[in-house]
Amino acid sequence: MENFEFQNPTKILFGKNQLEKLNQEIPKNAKVLIIYGSSSAEKSGLLDNVKKQLSEFDYDEYGGIEPNPTYEKLMEVVLFVKKNQINFLLAVGGGSVIDGVKFIAAASCFEEGIPSDILIKQIPVTKALPLGTVLTLSGTGTEMNGEAVISVKSEGSKIPFRSPVIYPKFSILDPTYTYSAPLNQISNGIVDTFTHIMEQYLTYPVDAYVQDRFAESLLVTLIEEGPKVLHTPTDYTLRANLMWASTMAINGIIGSGVPQDWSTHIIGHAITASHNIDHGKTMGAILPAIMEVQKEEKREKLLQYAKRVWKIEKGSEEEMIALSIFKTKEFFEIMGVSTKLSSYGLDHTIIPTVIQSLEPLTDLGITLGERGSLTLDKVTQVLELSL
Repeated sequence: MENFEFQNPTKILFGKNQLEKLNQEIPKNAKVLIIYGSSSAEKSGLLDNVKKQLSEFDYDEYGGIEPNPTYEKLMEVVLFVKKNQINFLLAVGGGSVIDGVKFIAAASCFEEGIPSDILIKQIPVTKALPLGTVLTLSGTGTEMNGEAVISVKSEGSKIPFRSPVIYPKFSILDPTYTYSAPLNQISNGIVDTFTHIMEQYLTYPVDAYVQDRFAESLLVTLIEEGPKVLHTPTDYTLRANLMWASTMAINGIIGSGVPQDWSTHIIGHAITASHNIDHGKTMGAILPAIMEVQKEEKREKLLQYAKRVWKIEKGSEEEMIALSIFKTKEFFEIMGVSTKLSSYGLDHTIIPTVIQSLEPLTDLGITLGERGSLTLDKVTQVLELSL
């Protein structure tokens, strides 16, 4: 196991009716800005319930955060925050809203340059407004980590940033708030969660037995329970376990002391930015292709994955690896997520655009693959397989 430091400061309030504790988690003298996405927060009554809990606070609200939040839109909110002297942010929504609020929190305090430098130049963020979250859609895991991904229209790309100061102070996770999500968003969230785990697990062995077993248990939970939720989306037990699996997938625990990949996400972000395909759908097509192209580098962990997660014990190593990749694709298809980008109207003409968008990453010191060995030529192979 590699050396690591681990600290996660986010307080989780999990379960039914935890929103009733909201007013206990925010400083009494805070001037709060409630930030949300579409009108669903209003229609469901959740926004009114949030306001009720904040009735004794000085608060305002700002809606309209887009899926795949853009730098340009978020900067409008930053101006509002500064003008109204907001000092606490409350995100009510899914991953897009929470990621957007993390950027707003950082940009509102950024003094080392212009806020776009946080993304384009990867200038470290050392100060941010405090924030909390009320989660309405599970999958991204952003409710319990210090990371976010923001779309920058001028760059034509989605760019990640991270900082220990953007961890939420608290996150309220009530599975009942996820009941109204469309089935395709539920499917996307499960595939995204699955991919988060694989990016940290499917690399190479470093004798991290606890992290491996933890990752495998999360994968098995998704495989066993994911398809069920499509038939009974208001089953509390299912939604609770899937929500917690999503949070645990990317809160730092299974990634501590192990090599990580993240090439699936980087390539997927490029496709989403240029062709507006749902993030979860890009994961469903890119991950199996990565597994195929990188199967020699990932051989040991692919065999472990085949045996422990899919219970594949017979055949040659090549046959076991091939079957594990097939099983992964089959699971995504069962979840209603295609493993072919052509299903979304894309063809080989996307390849030059995606490759071009990835080229500047090297200037930021971002490499692809757990060993930095996934070249752009190999990315081309991945994209060809994913079509």
